[in-house]
Amino acid sequence: MALTLESDVKDILERVLDSRYENDLTYDDCLRLMRSNDVHAIGMVAYALKRRLFGNRVTFINNLILNYTNICITYCKFCAFYRPPKHKEGYTVSVEDGVKRVVTAKSLYNIRQVMIQGGHNPELGIEYYEDLFRLIKQKCPDVAIHSLSPSEIDMISKVEHSSTKEVLSRLKDAGLDSIAGGGAEILVDEVRDVISPLKIKSNDWLRIMEEAHMLGIPSSATMMYGHVESIEHRALSLMKIIELQRKTRGFIAFIPWNFEPNNTELYSKGIVKYPSGGMQLLKMISIARIMLYGLIDHIQSSWLTNGIPMAQLALLYGADDFGGTLHGEEVVTATGARSTTLTQDIIVNAIKQLGMVPVERDNMYNYLCMM
Repeated sequence: MALTLESDVKDILERVLDSRYENDLTYDDCLRLMRSNDVHAIGMVAYALKRRLFGNRVTFINNLILNYTNICITYCKFCAFYRPPKHKEGYTVSVEDGVKRVVTAKSLYNIRQVMIQGGHNPELGIEYYEDLFRLIKQKCPDVAIHSLSPSEIDMISKVEHSSTKEVLSRLKDAGLDSIAGGGAEILVDEVRDVISPLKIKSNDWLRIMEEAHMLGIPSSATMMYGHVESIEHRALSLMKIIELQRKTRGFIAFIPWNFEPNNTELYSKGIVKYPSGGMQLLKMISIARIMLYGLIDHIQSSWLTNGIPMAQLALLYGADDFGGTLHGEEVVTATGARSTTLTQDIIVNAIKQLGMVPVERDNMYNYLCMM
């Protein structure tokens, strides 16, 4: 398919639109897309690819976020949520209370998924997570547990003095369905050494994801951009996810989201003063669709850090999934950026306003109900 428009990345865009094309885009291709200012041309092609895969449909999931503890010993400079051990504002949700929240959300909102994420709490052994997962499955067997991140898995392995693979295997046996993509940030250690020097290195994040995929545990992948990283770092981080996906095919979705600086150490020290803005979101969504085409089908609209209007625009720039309803989220809320409660009705209306068809999905992106 030939493009009539002129663009500095026209050759890449034409290549990805070619029906005979197999995705072999490179780091150099990714870097050129990220350096280009032709966001609208890139977005037009990304939207065409989205339409090719999903037509006019946009998915969402009824979801509960359970931030089970804010006690954390990695002290990430981009995080406003954590509290150090013994802090008066520190908390850990009991297993009983956690299960109660899931049961209540199932009753009130018919949730299909619970995302359980929190700090790196050295006081929590693996039995806490096993008990929590098993009881959730006993009470709500049809609620998928899409939970934890590679860095949390690593923390559990250190507490238990065991391998991350053993931790993953035990959690799967307890009911873990899939792993959240958090903790990726930018998968380049010179960036991580600035924003999260005590968190696992990029190769450890990738290794733990590969171990999960090999055990039959799928996952999402994320990128947090708009802080101290360069364009080259963004491209390299995305390529590392692509390389692992070509090997394992274990990633089911990709979620790029911009760093929100409010109430964080990066903000208080004057390192990052402003969010990266809406055009960067649209650019990252579009580039993700193009670079991941044929590799990772689902791109989330990233409403949580950008708001509903920008998420709507993201659906016109290559995203196919609105994400989830949200009740009880505390991590982004801690930045004070915006309210992070979102109901099904708001999502459905936002999608319909674009003339698109809302579709409720399950944890594995299977269609459940068209609205």
